[in-house]
Amino acid sequence: MSGWDTWIGRTAEQQDLLTPGALARFRATIDSAETGAVAAQAIHWCLCLPDAPTATLGADGHPLRADAEDSFMPPIPLPRRMWAASDVRFLAPIRAEASVSRRSAIATIREKTGGTGQLVFVEVDHDTHADGVLAVHERQTIVFREAATSAAPLPSPAPATGAPDLSDWSWRRTLVPSEAMLFRYSALTFNSHRIHYDRPYATEAEGYRGLVVHGPLTATLLLDLAQRELGANALASFTMRAQAPAFAGEPLHLVGRATESGWEMAAIGPDGRTIMAASAG
Repeated sequence: MSGWDTWIGRTAEQQDLLTPGALARFRATIDSAETGAVAAQAIHWCLCLPDAPTATLGADGHPLRADAEDSFMPPIPLPRRMWAASDVRFLAPIRAEASVSRRSAIATIREKTGGTGQLVFVEVDHDTHADGVLAVHERQTIVFREAATSAAPLPSPAPATGAPDLSDWSWRRTLVPSEAMLFRYSALTFNSHRIHYDRPYATEAEGYRGLVVHGPLTATLLLDLAQRELGANALASFTMRAQAPAFAGEPLHLVGRATESGWEMAAIGPDGRTIMAASAG
């Protein structure tokens, strides 16, 4: 695969409105205690969403990628797609009733061969404005991977009695993402990727052991943890990297601690694996 240079610099723009109803549904989905008109620092992942018609979706539920002048994402012929990392800068809060726009631009495309085969990393810059003010700048990394060769076996979770030692972390919250939470978050983000709601597809076609928790949902729960500890809209930056999948029905440990430059955070699975590593400032 090669020849993706013509996609670098390609842009797309979306418009949206943060209605009070959408904000209330976001809060209900993650069981947030937040109130008032100012939204939490993860709301931008629920705004200015791709709105591909259902007829244009591929077998995995993602929009088909086409080699066309009006296509934003390049037609990379690797079927599995995941949100691998984000570097976010929070510049201004987003309030209910705000008129929101997002301009996205493809920044880099890199090919790599790893232990799971061919990989293509696409970095996308997103600028989200609320009522004309730049509110969030994000560089998002998306990775495209080869099809799963078997439904083989990610490690089984540890038994309840073998919970990981979290004593080194000063912030700690444990929850079990339910199928209902995943369904609601898919609805909030207009995300029809079948690994989040179609268990047979997730296990048989993609080789996971269950329904996969969305990467941005895990990041949202970490940002919610920071808000519970520090107060609303307290962060100027948040950088995360996905390291392993989290699954519906399994405990997810959200943790954080102060560092010299800010806060270190993580989502940890029931067997002690790091699901997501993050830093904030």
